[in-house]
Amino acid sequence: MASRCWRWWGWSAWPRTRLPPAGSTPSFRHHFSTQEKTPQICVVGSGPAGFYTAQHLLKQHPQAHVDIYEKQPVPFGLVRFGVAPDHPEVKNVINTFTQTAHSGRCAFWGNVEVGRDVTVPELREAYHAVVLSYGAEDHRALEIPGEELPGVCSARAFVGWYNGLPENQELEPDLSCDTAVILGQGNVALDVARILLTPPEHLERTDITKAALGVLRQSRVKTVWLVGRRGPLQVAFTIKVPRPRKRLTELLLRTATEKPGLEEAARQASASRAWGLRFFRSPQQVLPSPDGRRAAGVRLAVTRLEGVDEATRAVPTGDMEDLPCGLVLSSIGYKSRPVDPSVPFDSKLGVIPNVEGRVMDVPGLYCSGWVKRGPTGVIATTMTDSFLTGQMLLQDLKAGLLPSGPRPGYAAIQALLSSRGVRPVSFSEWEKLDAEEVARGQGTGKPREKLVDPQEMLRLLGH
Repeated sequence: MASRCWRWWGWSAWPRTRLPPAGSTPSFRHHFSTQEKTPQICVVGSGPAGFYTAQHLLKQHPQAHVDIYEKQPVPFGLVRFGVAPDHPEVKNVINTFTQTAHSGRCAFWGNVEVGRDVTVPELREAYHAVVLSYGAEDHRALEIPGEELPGVCSARAFVGWYNGLPENQELEPDLSCDTAVILGQGNVALDVARILLTPPEHLERTDITKAALGVLRQSRVKTVWLVGRRGPLQVAFTIKVPRPRKRLTELLLRTATEKPGLEEAARQASASRAWGLRFFRSPQQVLPSPDGRRAAGVRLAVTRLEGVDEATRAVPTGDMEDLPCGLVLSSIGYKSRPVDPSVPFDSKLGVIPNVEGRVMDVPGLYCSGWVKRGPTGVIATTMTDSFLTGQMLLQDLKAGLLPSGPRPGYAAIQALLSSRGVRPVSFSEWEKLDAEEVARGQGTGKPREKLVDPQEMLRLLGH
């Protein structure tokens, strides 16, 4: 995958006084002094950002050792807990990450929550460098009246629920209504709409959780609306074709303006489920049911666009409309949380302040992925971003900006965790859980039946 996106150059290809050309990735192999030969590097988070950062460091430095810490007992972050079950091809990157984890210079330690089980200062004391790649664990709030009503939840929690994220297994969404409204028009919103409307029998051979499939079988949701503040040219979802924005616009215009043929019209009329995009609408309030006990609709302000290009924004026209529904899913973006009081954090932007992955004012501390740049882009974007952070770290190592002399690495952290009663899960132990999931799925023709209870996982491992 990386070879299609990057050209690997030797550092000696340029004069020592110049940086490599933009977009290139210099190789640092064979250019490290004796004291830099065995850098101990720690990566926090085992999603795409964490694994791609580790991959780059291991490839570019022949002696580097990388330890990856993960809060969950299982690896792969949003590849496991975010990618929709009906998009298994996107999860193929797990094969690449597994190869990285099998390196003799890489170790995975799950069931370790940085900020609770071990602090960032403790990690910085044990390693030459620390990279924070823990992603975006929260969602942006709507901040409108009625948001707290039963029947309202974040799309992030809904995705975690059907994908087996342990913290979302108590969600129990009520799908007894006929209409759901998703506030947002990004890729996550489309995933949620598709899962709500896909006939359950089409999901039976995916890795969706058993509990979620059971609830979806009983669902009465027939219509899903995706609501956006701006227009069709500003939608956030993407498509896998060349010139995507132009193609996307053509598809939307054709669908909106062309009259369907007789066959298509008949198919649409007989469809048991439907979805639609509502543009130029901004949510103002979640409307309660007459008894005030749950959501019964959304009040929307009609908007229009002002400004041009990047400065385009939606402003209210003064008109309002009410959209009845029994389920409201907010999908207006993910948000990172601060991990440790010692780490700078921009709570407004939801990122760690940094320059090209170097955390501001904290030498030896780096970040990659969504916690570095915000929750945007796809897996390939994160790969590029993570390689860049790895490149900056290796530049600093080569320039002598990181601590010299040996560092204990995992040996020191293991002693701390042991004294605190924390039992990390290794990658070989994850592979036992992986085999158990695959075995459980075989009986019903699924690729796996995900384990969703961390305590059950630890029991299976004899912890």
